[in-house]
Amino acid sequence: MDIAITGSSGLIGSALRDELTRTGHRPIRVVRRPPKSGADEIQWDPATGQIDAESLEGVDAVVNLAGAGIGDSRWTDKYRSLVVSSRVDGTSLLASTLASLKAPPAVFASGSAIGIYGSRGDEELTEASRRGEGFLADLCKDWEAAAQPAADSGIRTVFLRTGIVLSPDGGAMGKLLPLFKLGVGGKFGSGDQYMSWISIDDMVGAVVHLLGNDDASGAYNVTAPNPVTNGDFTKSLGEAVNRPAFVPVPSFGPRLLLGRDRADALLFDSARVLPERLLGGGYRFDHADIDSALADILGER
Repeated sequence: MDIAITGSSGLIGSALRDELTRTGHRPIRVVRRPPKSGADEIQWDPATGQIDAESLEGVDAVVNLAGAGIGDSRWTDKYRSLVVSSRVDGTSLLASTLASLKAPPAVFASGSAIGIYGSRGDEELTEASRRGEGFLADLCKDWEAAAQPAADSGIRTVFLRTGIVLSPDGGAMGKLLPLFKLGVGGKFGSGDQYMSWISIDDMVGAVVHLLGNDDASGAYNVTAPNPVTNGDFTKSLGEAVNRPAFVPVPSFGPRLLLGRDRADALLFDSARVLPERLLGGGYRFDHADIDSALADILGER
């Protein structure tokens, strides 16, 4: 298949491109700069509403992963606006363009996040659960709504409600590993908050599975089937690197450093999310438990 990907240089996009190439597909990067000569690239600029629609004619699938990093900067009003516009405006441009094509893709897999459920303690959350409250919940609602033109035109549309992606190449692990290897890692706050995680291998595997499943449409929680509390996660990570994980991080430190809203969203909010529809659709996880996931990730690193 020819598969166009926005956000193709990010943590998930890079891994997805590698897997598609390995399995005989043709990934096409959707980029903001002028395409390189001879490369499989399509230019777009969501900020100005520009996209090379002609080059999208006839592609088999589109995966939309573009968006400014949630944890990359303090949540000022300006950065919040960038986080929203980089997702909503880009998705809207892409969805409306795909809907107008003479030969549209069969499937459009568009990014979202488990932030749509808000912070819900130990409540088990499935795709049927109500939407939560807060900045991320509102963002995800608008992000998914922006893809509606594609769905309305008859393109099979999938929403990837992604959890914390664990990868040897960066992301959350890139920030946590140095601390834990020094023996100064530990739970954040009470450690009772749930972390809904997924290994990078299963993240990519789930996307490929959903692209190839003609019955898959709508929202999917892209998380491992066994979410863990932050206390259990940090204990497992400490054991995986053979270091103690007994230095608790009080909430006031990250809140002061990162800003309260950002720190709470990244570290202290609790979402116990279950991949009910992925499991029901036959997806088999490589890493269903945190210990096996960490063993593979640290082995690769």
